Amino acid sequence: MTTTPRPAILFDDAKGILAPLTDLRPAFHVRTGALTTAERMTRMLELEVVAVMVPAPLVELATEQHSVPVNQPPTDAIARPILVLNGRLPVPIPELDHLEPGHVLAEASTGDMIAALLTPEDCTALLTGGNPPMEHTLIDRPVLLDRPWSWRSFRDECLETDLELLEDDAPDVSDKPPHGVTVLGDHAVRVHPSATVNPTAVLDASEGPIFIDENATVRPLAIIKGPVYLGPGSTVLDHTLVKEGTAIGPVCKVAGEVGGTIFQGYSNKAHAGHLGDAWVGEWVNLGADTTNSNLLNTYTPLKCKPTPDARHENTGHTFLGPTIGDHVKTAIGTRIGAGTIFHTGAMYAASAMAGGGSGHVSPFAWVTDTNGKTATHPYRLGKFVEVAMTVMARRGVNQSQPYARRLTVLHETATGEAAFDWPGKDTSHLNPS
Repeated sequence: MTTTPRPAILFDDAKGILAPLTDLRPAFHVRTGALTTAERMTRMLELEVVAVMVPAPLVELATEQHSVPVNQPPTDAIARPILVLNGRLPVPIPELDHLEPGHVLAEASTGDMIAALLTPEDCTALLTGGNPPMEHTLIDRPVLLDRPWSWRSFRDECLETDLELLEDDAPDVSDKPPHGVTVLGDHAVRVHPSATVNPTAVLDASEGPIFIDENATVRPLAIIKGPVYLGPGSTVLDHTLVKEGTAIGPVCKVAGEVGGTIFQGYSNKAHAGHLGDAWVGEWVNLGADTTNSNLLNTYTPLKCKPTPDARHENTGHTFLGPTIGDHVKTAIGTRIGAGTIFHTGAMYAASAMAGGGSGHVSPFAWVTDTNGKTATHPYRLGKFVEVAMTVMARRGVNQSQPYARRLTVLHETATGEAAFDWPGKDTSHLNPS
């Protein structure tokens, strides 16, 4: 019997400190496992997303990406209660199963809304600034993404959940090992019919399942140790070791040693070097022998700053690598300190370890060696745009006007200098209150 999907509205409340993860996407589009949060929630909860709510700076970009209304609750033709779901909730919590109309779940430590089940009228009132009557239930554990490194807290649960979902949703995916490929262990190994796994590759499912999606490629002598997801059109290059806890989004290339890492998509680590316990955005290129630390030599949990000017916070993670925003580039031989945060558009080509001092590489920073010292300059917007368009075009992606405008606003915010103008442009980011 087919279940009728229940109507839902996904919202990004812009709370917490999530940059650079959410610079170019709402929180629910962050890849937090093999899937994005939105993909996971709609499958697990059998949702029909009827609208999305996003922060004002992302409205134009979100409107381009969605066929449903953006920041406009479409409740006129809906008779059933609507689930209003925070996009910072990466996995469903048991309390959602018992949510009744007129009730709201909130995180006790922050007061932030997790989810609510509301009539169409109350839903409209809530999302347009009203205060409909609601009965609150507080959740006494942290369940929402709230820091740039929060993906690490939920990575393993998300990946385990996603691999089960993908196996259930893909009955045509083969469980027979390709010719000449060594398969180890008893967990599921699934290879899409259009994927290519070359002879001499090793798929080690001793510790968890492996899912290789459509048009993906595993080159000879590569080793993949599950649980691992390899997304559509992505390639694991020759002699690569992909270790457990890794989810590689669409159209990526990976080489060297990669473990515990999430790739949002369209990024390259195509040479030797270690990348561990990291999150990598889109259109990133890591130069040959770029290597990161993911463990302090004291074997203690890392303390990191959510922003360069903030105080250090205990992340709770002993193993934590970098969080790398979209369009970041590193030069050959780049060394990255544990927990370093690369913000959107940064280019790092200095000999000093990245992440020294604040643990951040600033947005659109051009970092090089000058007279024997590390020097940081703004990445000129014209040159950045030229490079970004070239990189995206190589993958058959044209940079849209909303995307280009968002990049411009991010650059202006980082540098404090106005660049391009367009009708209706909001310039409040140039004069923050």
